[in-house]
Amino acid sequence: MTIINCDMGEGFGLYRIGDDEGLMPLIDVANVACGFHASDFNHMRRTVQLAKQHGVKVGAHPSLPDLQGFGRREMKIGREELVNCMIYQIGALKGFLDAEGVALNHIKPHGSLYGMAARMEDVAHAVADVADLFRVPLFGMAGTLHEQVYTARGHAFVSEFYADLDYNDQGGLIITREHAATDPDTASAACIRAMREGKVSSVGGVDVSVRADAICVHSDTPNAVAVAHAVRAAVKAA
Repeated sequence: MTIINCDMGEGFGLYRIGDDEGLMPLIDVANVACGFHASDFNHMRRTVQLAKQHGVKVGAHPSLPDLQGFGRREMKIGREELVNCMIYQIGALKGFLDAEGVALNHIKPHGSLYGMAARMEDVAHAVADVADLFRVPLFGMAGTLHEQVYTARGHAFVSEFYADLDYNDQGGLIITREHAATDPDTASAACIRAMREGKVSSVGGVDVSVRADAICVHSDTPNAVAVAHAVRAAVKAA
């Protein structure tokens, strides 16, 4: 059964990004920002509380230390420092999870950290090092170093398909600083094809292989709630 997950809790202070209240009833798993690309202690706890209220599982969504760039700019950081960076963030979220009696469900790196782990061995191994400590599954993309390194290290792996991002001709995600609105019908059709055929059409019109153990919707996509409704319909149809 394909699960629906969403990157959430991405406000900061008085600033709010995304309609977490509208999205939470439509998803199965929330990837909660841990403070380095977005969120803070108040937003983190509120998001955990909201997930608990709706019976939604919670995973950690750690980032490169790039609050200004929303974690969508690459940085040169060594393996040991990356491990410490992620432990710091996930440990903070786990404190709020423990306070609410909610288990840590998984780890899913955010933005550029996610993209780097897909193609850079040191980064992928850093993510696996962190999973060695927290002992939860890792979310990532099939056919990349996510799958190769994580599974070789003995970690449970959940392969994602992205409903609201484009794929390049090599099967990689096109990660933009800001997400544009996504047509819900187009997203629904792409999800159904990903689940049934394991394929998606790239921006260049090339069919690339995907695997949709989980489908991700971003809360900062302008029409994220409409997209999430379409994804739920797609999962039911497929």
